[in-house]
Amino acid sequence: MNINASTSSEKHAQEFRLADPVFLTEEHKMLRDMIRRFVEKEVVPHGEAWERDGKIPREMFLKLGDLGLLGMQHEEEYGGTQMGALASVIFGEELSRSSFGGFTASITVHTDMSASHITRVGTPEQKARFLPDIIAGRKVCAIGVTEANAGSDVASIRTRAVRDGNDWVINGTKMFITNAVYGDIVILAARTGDLAAGARGISLFIVPTDTPGFEVASKLEKHGWLCSDTAELSFTDMRIPAENLLGEENRGFHAIMRGFEHERLMIGAFCAGEGAKAIELTLDYVRARTAFGKTLWEQQATRQRLSELASRVAMVRALTYQTAAALEAGQPVSLETAMIKSVGPEVLHDVVHGCLQLHGGTGYMRGTPIERMARDARLLRIGGGATEVMLEEVAKRI
Repeated sequence: MNINASTSSEKHAQEFRLADPVFLTEEHKMLRDMIRRFVEKEVVPHGEAWERDGKIPREMFLKLGDLGLLGMQHEEEYGGTQMGALASVIFGEELSRSSFGGFTASITVHTDMSASHITRVGTPEQKARFLPDIIAGRKVCAIGVTEANAGSDVASIRTRAVRDGNDWVINGTKMFITNAVYGDIVILAARTGDLAAGARGISLFIVPTDTPGFEVASKLEKHGWLCSDTAELSFTDMRIPAENLLGEENRGFHAIMRGFEHERLMIGAFCAGEGAKAIELTLDYVRARTAFGKTLWEQQATRQRLSELASRVAMVRALTYQTAAALEAGQPVSLETAMIKSVGPEVLHDVVHGCLQLHGGTGYMRGTPIERMARDARLLRIGGGATEVMLEEVAKRI
């Protein structure tokens, strides 16, 4: 395979697939096949154009909605399928095998990191009002927690919401928000208690992006994830009705932490899918590339390096699936998800950069999948809780 070929030819690479966990059902396997076909037909041929455009067409959300793939975290009553954590892990893994991290980010922020808060803590009225459009892909959702001076330290956010009669008035800013430029709804974290209250003074709100006072302050240019739109947001005397308070007042931090636990699980799925795809592409390349009279695959150092990287991907994948199964069984998994988030992205970083090295100069060229994947993977060591913060989370629990 010519690694410089368009990404539409990636599907011709020899597959690197690990065995599915024995606890997956036939329904799970059918779901995987459906997502895999969708990625090969609808994502891989168009991803490069989306990277240049800096966004994903709204049509993609509608297509995924038509297939029922945007509602796996949501109740059937509102159009969802309630398939649980294992289905979400399968979804994240297969989307990640597209090799376009920005696509995976935009879709899963919509499905798993933002709208899921409505399902977890929303009222029946809020669910009926917002979820059908979100699940169908007619409305795109974002999560607004991070601020310029409050990333992993969520308890330090300063965006403020003050009750005024039947409204909440919100002022502040958010930074690095995925789906913020072209999205329709933001699940927004704001301080409703004193700053001294820390985590005990934060609430969540459902904010339509056409609300007066809501502004996209700047569209941000990123190192990777180029086809996911990312923005800085500002709120100036933005009024939202009291019924848009999501969950209990001053209890938003606990909801955010529950959301982060699921996000960390999903990041494990991303690392498994992207890591496997990087191995697959590199196996294909080294079996064709010759140096010093033999293929790179015939060099012992190449075989052993790829064997080590592939084994580490398999271990991250195994922990991710086992944790998803434990979560569905009602077991506490905060330790495991912190481990996944602290180790998985570090493994993926080593994998994509190791694979880029084996591609040589070709791997350094823009337009090659492995170069893009190396850029995209970098963010996973930061977003959702930086590695250093997550190691402390592990330490607290052991």
